Amino acid sequence: MRVEIWSDISCPWCYVGKARFEKGLEAFAHRDDVEVVHRSFELDPHRPKGDSGPVLEMLAKKYGRTLDEARAMEAHVATNAHAEGLGYRVDGRDHGNTFDIHRLLHLAKERGRQSELLDLAYRANFAEERSVFDAETLVALGVEAGLDEAEVRAVLADESAYADAVREDEREAAELGANSVPFFVLDRRYGVSGGQPAEVFTQALEQAWQGRALQPVGADADAEACGPDGCEVPQA
Repeated sequence: MRVEIWSDISCPWCYVGKARFEKGLEAFAHRDDVEVVHRSFELDPHRPKGDSGPVLEMLAKKYGRTLDEARAMEAHVATNAHAEGLGYRVDGRDHGNTFDIHRLLHLAKERGRQSELLDLAYRANFAEERSVFDAETLVALGVEAGLDEAEVRAVLADESAYADAVREDEREAAELGANSVPFFVLDRRYGVSGGQPAEVFTQALEQAWQGRALQPVGADADAEACGPDGCEVPQA
């Protein structure tokens, strides 16, 4: 069985959702027969490359909130991340264009190191003092994931490398009705939206394995996610 996960490195619920999915997968009896593929979804595809800035300022501007209120929104996500054993910095993170990261993830997929690079990129973005919007940081992350440095640099230098693969992922997401991430598709028959609890993913895997209907692909679900208009966190 194949599980495809559409996500963006700038999406905190994708970070949390990946950890929850992996816990759900671990509890699934047929986990060794599941192929997991990560696919591209840019939350802000029109943002210029090289344009990055503090997350808290972006959230305050987007939602018309004060910096303290934006910090409280981030603290809510941090609480969920910490519950999954994940590091999460509320202050000091950047936000920017993620196209190059997605291109590198396609290279990593070809080299069998996609999950490793994604984990490193998530950790760098959400838990460490490392900006994933810096080219040298991306090179370092690629090498840490087991990729060849020269190959990573060549991909970053050629803006057309894997660009079509990223766009194809995004086209498929649109066809499937995905307008927020994380978005999980099981065998192209069933879809699960948002950073659901681990037990929901286990149930989804079991039902998909047995061929029973779980949820139509593209349907909404009651779970926190990120979309073009932002991430679903309490506004109060």
